[in-house]
Amino acid sequence: MNGGLLVAGTTSDAGKSVVTAGICRWLVRQGVKVAPFKAQNMSLNSFVTREGAEIGRAQAMQAQACRVEPTALMNPVLLKPGGEQSSQVVLMGKPVGELSARGYHGGRQRQLLGTVLDCLAELRGTYDAVICEGAGSPAEINLRRTDIVNMGIARNAALPVLVVGDIDRGGVFASFFGTVALLSQEDQKLVAGFLVNKFRGDVSLLEPGLDMLHGLTGRHTYGVLPFQHGLGIDEEDGLRVSLRGAVRESQVSAPVGEDVLRVAVCAVPLMSNFTDVDALAAEPGVVVRFVDRPEELADADLVVIPGTRGTVKALEWLRGRGLAEALAQRAAQRQPILGICGGFQVLGEHIEDDVESRRGHVEGLGILPVRVRFAREKTLTRPTGEALGERVEGYEIHHGVASIASGEPFLDGCRVGQTWGTHWHGSLESDGFRRAFLREVAAAAGRRFVPAADTSFAALREEQLDRLGDLIEQHADTDALWRLIESGAPQGLPFIPPGAPA
Repeated sequence: MNGGLLVAGTTSDAGKSVVTAGICRWLVRQGVKVAPFKAQNMSLNSFVTREGAEIGRAQAMQAQACRVEPTALMNPVLLKPGGEQSSQVVLMGKPVGELSARGYHGGRQRQLLGTVLDCLAELRGTYDAVICEGAGSPAEINLRRTDIVNMGIARNAALPVLVVGDIDRGGVFASFFGTVALLSQEDQKLVAGFLVNKFRGDVSLLEPGLDMLHGLTGRHTYGVLPFQHGLGIDEEDGLRVSLRGAVRESQVSAPVGEDVLRVAVCAVPLMSNFTDVDALAAEPGVVVRFVDRPEELADADLVVIPGTRGTVKALEWLRGRGLAEALAQRAAQRQPILGICGGFQVLGEHIEDDVESRRGHVEGLGILPVRVRFAREKTLTRPTGEALGERVEGYEIHHGVASIASGEPFLDGCRVGQTWGTHWHGSLESDGFRRAFLREVAAAAGRRFVPAADTSFAALREEQLDRLGDLIEQHADTDALWRLIESGAPQGLPFIPPGAPA
């Protein structure tokens, strides 16, 4: 078997990432050696592979679904937004510069097609099947000429395309039809059919519409996936649709001790790797919420300042919102604060930044005895160590280099009183360390909270990935899906006018 498939979507956040992961987990349970692939990803949630390459966390999660080690081949191009008009371009896991949207789509993107196709070819030569994820919608007709992630990659690699639509948003039939009808005749030949995502209710009520859609397009609907809470794991683009929704929709398990523990996460601009707090939200009795006002810190037992692609911008935001003063008061009162990566940097005394914001010398919050200088070379590592008597694993993604004057060592950062700072992402996924840290927080906050002794974050992630595989196995036409992956798009699919404009 040397199969492949491109999972496209009618819109951003249609569910491409989780559907791709679900197909991967279903295939690997059938004994197929499978790998994920996304040619170009735009995300502030990234991960560091063992060889020190930065890729999107969604592809790292999909690799876990495949039960393989993630590599830079799986996400050769990563765009990390730094504002409304520009992004850092990460190529094969290493940053190669900043580009405006016009500069990227004006020529640079097309130049990367060869690299992207080489990576896909290498994966297809190694694995039985490669499940690719598109970006946004394949019907972005203004970007088709330079596309390397949707129909551009499908055409060049002869991949069949499955279009996912989020029915929970409404308008899914129009979106399916319109997506096909706005593609060129050659592109339409590869669009095999559709997958309905996030359906609530009785599927029999949907079937007449699916029959009409087949009559209009000649294309099969490969399944109707029911809406399920808490499956937005390691998604790409933003707090609103990913973690914030998952945390607020999930039900917090009853605490083991007498009290719950309340965690407030400052929703700083350009927030990156907010998945760091997933492990806290997985703990029974821990309530995690995102905040943007100082009064929301009043009942928090722990405040987390997460990573950001704009450390100086985050500082200005904290000051403008009145959160900086509230954080200073918390620190003075020895109430727990945890700063991670950019959140660690804002807690320091001074920042020298001629790289990210190019603002030069900027005063930090002055809570930790730390000075930060931004280096042009990005730190990309997978450190291991010990803290609070427990083994810790993490990963680092940052330009800022910290000089620590005093305080108690904490991972690569420091601790003063009940304020903790580190560049390590993912440290809270280490179960023993997370429990020890939460015990410290509970004691400082005066809460009778007890961490569960048996919570395994890795096991919970595996359970989520198995749930995604179950969705595909139970609610998709897996025989038809198998034929699609193995043999490509069906022959003789009709052209739906008007097609792409000339």
